Amino acid sequence: MTTPQNHHRPNPPHQPQGPLKGLRVLDLATLFAGPLCATMLGDFGAEVIKVEHPRKPDPSRGHGPSKDGVGLWWKTLGRNKKNLTLDLSSPGGREVLLKLAAESDVIVENFRPGTLEKWHLGWEELSAANPRLVLARVTGFGQFGPYARRPGFGTLAEAMSGFAAITGQPDGPPTLPPFGLADSIAALATSYAIMAALRGRDTTGRGQVVDMAIIEPMLAILGPQATWYDQLGYVQPRTGNRSTNNAPRNTYRTSDGLWVAVSTSAQSIAERVMRLVGRPEFIEEEWFGSGAGRAAHADELDEAVGGWIAAHTRDEVVAAFERAEAAIAPIYDVRDVMRDEQYRALGSITELPDPDLGTVKMQNVLFRLSETPGAIRWTGREHGADTDEVLDGLGLTEADIVALRKAGAV
Repeated sequence: MTTPQNHHRPNPPHQPQGPLKGLRVLDLATLFAGPLCATMLGDFGAEVIKVEHPRKPDPSRGHGPSKDGVGLWWKTLGRNKKNLTLDLSSPGGREVLLKLAAESDVIVENFRPGTLEKWHLGWEELSAANPRLVLARVTGFGQFGPYARRPGFGTLAEAMSGFAAITGQPDGPPTLPPFGLADSIAALATSYAIMAALRGRDTTGRGQVVDMAIIEPMLAILGPQATWYDQLGYVQPRTGNRSTNNAPRNTYRTSDGLWVAVSTSAQSIAERVMRLVGRPEFIEEEWFGSGAGRAAHADELDEAVGGWIAAHTRDEVVAAFERAEAAIAPIYDVRDVMRDEQYRALGSITELPDPDLGTVKMQNVLFRLSETPGAIRWTGREHGADTDEVLDGLGLTEADIVALRKAGAV
């Protein structure tokens, strides 16, 4: 079987249907796990309708750098979404949402537990409007339990999951990531949960509720920490860039002041690295035969590997490791990513037309499908840009829409 090539990841004007064509998703969420989940579904063909408050847009529109007053984060997060304004707490907004729910497959929301119920838009009302609906509820701590009503953000999940406790230098503080790691992982997990719920609907004919607590996907990806503690009482410490499972595994500075990362998870790779750096005698040591044994001698191995790397430029180091079939990667910033030949070959960064910016580059869809590929059909649109189109599609007349606007419902 041949590997799918870049032509399976087309950009506009080629706009494939995508495997999720025919699926309608209502994105009621803000900042960031819920909206990113909806973006991922939209990338593969789902019709996503972003619902924002008429007077309080999604705060992500103003997050991060902007250009000429145009928020750049929103261009990515809001891509492939129609934009509808709706005050869900108003009678008119509630009525419109129930009409939309009746014609939709999925709702993604991240209000604090009890908020939709307060507006009479809880699961009971939504499932009555559409028994086949899937309601994905994304919150910091889930829908029940002692913390359920606390404000929840990804940072708190990074702290409470155990991630921050094992991240950073051994003699330094617990370290948080400089980007929305927990939110992004929760978005991926929620996308998977939604597809599982829809598959369940194929069997039962009924929708269901997805209860996604952002603290749980972070906990899940940290490996067997709970099992280690349960069986051994072992608590994983902070080890910086080192691993307790193998060595050499670290970042190393090259002679031209750049950095590379080396990994030796496989025994054969560890042996190749030591031969490459001129220290084959380590291979004969009894402790070298296991990852844990090598990790216990990380100082010696880092000195050998780091000393050799420090005497060569990054290009020389990478080329030598490639010839030796040893595992290495240059440490990139975004400038390197944008010009890297592997990312270019995969089409990982794509350029799109945009009415505000002319053209804009951003990450492409998450993966390639050989037969029904995803695509970015448009970038994030203005607040409420598609309100009239969506309401008209529900059969509302022009007079109905004017009345909703007058009441502040849209």
